[in-house]
Amino acid sequence: MKKNELRLNETLCALVDEYIQTNEPVSSRILNEKYLTKVSPATLRIDLFKLEEMNLIQQPHTSAGRIPTIHGYRQYLKSIESQHEHTTLSNMDFLRELLIRHYKDTPRALHYIMQLLAKETDQLGFVAEPEVSSGYLSKLEVFRIEPNKFLFVMSLDSGLDKTVIMKCDTDITEIQLKKLVRYLNDELIGLRIYDIANKYLVEMRENIDQDSPLLKQFLRELHQAFMEISGFFIHFDGSIRFLEQPEFDTKGEVLNFMHLMQRQDKILNLMKQSHSHEGVNVIMGDQMIEPNWQQFTIIFARYEIYEIPGYLGIIAPVRTDYRKLIPLVRDVAKTITLTTKRGMMVQTRDKE
Repeated sequence: MKKNELRLNETLCALVDEYIQTNEPVSSRILNEKYLTKVSPATLRIDLFKLEEMNLIQQPHTSAGRIPTIHGYRQYLKSIESQHEHTTLSNMDFLRELLIRHYKDTPRALHYIMQLLAKETDQLGFVAEPEVSSGYLSKLEVFRIEPNKFLFVMSLDSGLDKTVIMKCDTDITEIQLKKLVRYLNDELIGLRIYDIANKYLVEMRENIDQDSPLLKQFLRELHQAFMEISGFFIHFDGSIRFLEQPEFDTKGEVLNFMHLMQRQDKILNLMKQSHSHEGVNVIMGDQMIEPNWQQFTIIFARYEIYEIPGYLGIIAPVRTDYRKLIPLVRDVAKTITLTTKRGMMVQTRDKE
């Protein structure tokens, strides 16, 4: 990168940092005195004009300083990306201990993680987990609808039923089917859905003798069925302090934010469509689909527990502390994934 391009990039980053901190249009004088002390005032004014021509910054009023545009924020995020490697969080050991302590109660562990995100950021933290993961199985039924096709019905203790179509290439008689369903109900009723899908069915398949191909295939199909019925549900948690930000000064702004929270389907779709790489992703501007949501940003990462994916992150105004929030979301997601992948959670069967 050429010297003048480096200076332009430095100017943009300084302006965005100052605007995030103060929520006031940034003047060239402030930039000169606080950030770019070795740049002459004349050169700085020229650089600011160039940044305006590039649609990276704008003047809200003729006599005012400048503020970043959405395009400017995106360029800023690219510029500071390499700096995140040198930022680490100090409380990840606490998070690992929390995950291990609650290894038998994953929803509770994720709830604490959500609270941690909210506390550390003063923004709205969220965790997306499978919708039925915290429910308990009350009854399992399988009905034949074609010679090798079955309707699988899972009834939860809450009264919710989930259904999915299962295929099985191996011929199964009605007597065998009834015995399989009876065996599965004896083993699985009363267990948490998340644990059935991610622990017990896996253990059952591994412990089956090789001379029982029928049961082994049926369990494989059943495991796939449990995975398919688990949609995502987003849990939110946030300190009331996030509503004290200037972006929530009017009733309309608060209502826009509440509307965004209520549209979990769109938030999930946004994350699924925008998840392009391992690490942290940021959604802002026209990516938010709804015009009234474009003043907010979603900072999120994908995590895995027992190799089952979920999302976690922060919803905040576009003017937010990306230097802090991106490493935080990254480290929390990474800690969850690595802790469970390495087997640090004790996976012993303990039916209560």
